[in-house]
Amino acid sequence: MLLGGATPAQRNGVWLPGGTPVNATNMKDIPFQPWARGVVADRDLNELEPHTRCKPSGVTRPFLTPYGVEFVELPELQRIYIFDIGGPHTWRTIYMDGRSHPAHVDPTYYGHSIGWWEGDSLVIDTVGFNEGFWLDRLGSPHTEKLHTLERLARTDLNVIQYDVTIDDPGAYTKPWKSGFNLRWDPSVELFEYVCQQANYAHELMVGSNDAVDRSSPIVP
Repeated sequence: MLLGGATPAQRNGVWLPGGTPVNATNMKDIPFQPWARGVVADRDLNELEPHTRCKPSGVTRPFLTPYGVEFVELPELQRIYIFDIGGPHTWRTIYMDGRSHPAHVDPTYYGHSIGWWEGDSLVIDTVGFNEGFWLDRLGSPHTEKLHTLERLARTDLNVIQYDVTIDDPGAYTKPWKSGFNLRWDPSVELFEYVCQQANYAHELMVGSNDAVDRSSPIVP
């Protein structure tokens, strides 16, 4: 697979957020509709992010977790799976068999994704999202009209460039783009992660703290 990943010969390795931002979008530049901008302000003060409470998160959010993601391509099934290692124990399915989106899609956290290769870039087209997750860690909202186009390209051995176009006429005044880099860490192996509803990391869910004490046997 062009994006790389763990293999039977080398079982370790995951993709983590980091490196140099690519087309990073400041919140002030996002074309929010007035109601959507108000939702962001309210979430910042009063809400707990669904992902930190073990809920799946679509689009960019899984790539921003500190535990990383893993790509698994199954050519015989013509599918790619993206595993969200931390949090809700979930994965995305990308159909690579040339199909189109169904005429009617029951809304889900990850929506319905079809993909194809353009040279060395994986392009993922997704519709059919529900409204139960945040687009990012800052609380950007969306509606069921959301349509995303993601592009992932491995720029060198240890970097994937991730770009996304957000098109949601229900929440934004026009489509907008953002992106960042993922970095390869060959020392990390896919591991069992237990998502606790007890909110041991509540300090990070609401407030200005940047870190918590991780010396306890219970690590958030």
